[in-house]
Amino acid sequence: MNKKIHNRKHLEPYRKELRKNLTSAEAFLWKQLQQRKLEGRKFRRQHSIENFIVDFYCPEERLIIELDGQVHLNPTAQEKDENRTKILEELGFRVIRFENKLVFDNLQSVLQEIKDNFK
Repeated sequence: MNKKIHNRKHLEPYRKELRKNLTSAEAFLWKQLQQRKLEGRKFRRQHSIENFIVDFYCPEERLIIELDGQVHLNPTAQEKDENRTKILEELGFRVIRFENKLVFDNLQSVLQEIKDNFK
């Protein structure tokens, strides 16, 4: 299967825009993940898989981290998120989600849960 599913060219402008405009929670967590700070794992931010742009991706672990703000706290968005998670999991990725608030209020538990998802 040689179909390109990572960082498709047509999504590049969107990825760049999202990287330039990280949410405060994404920027806060990125400081902990960048430069292999978390157990030597490399993370990418605003990485695309299929037609989805995920907040953070660790290729070595096939692990996706999504941060959810207020905009995700309604039934329509939650259904979309569940669907997206299901598709990504069917492609062999693990997806974990955190509310933005949790990243600020309890960073250590967020980092621990990420580590707990390493193989």
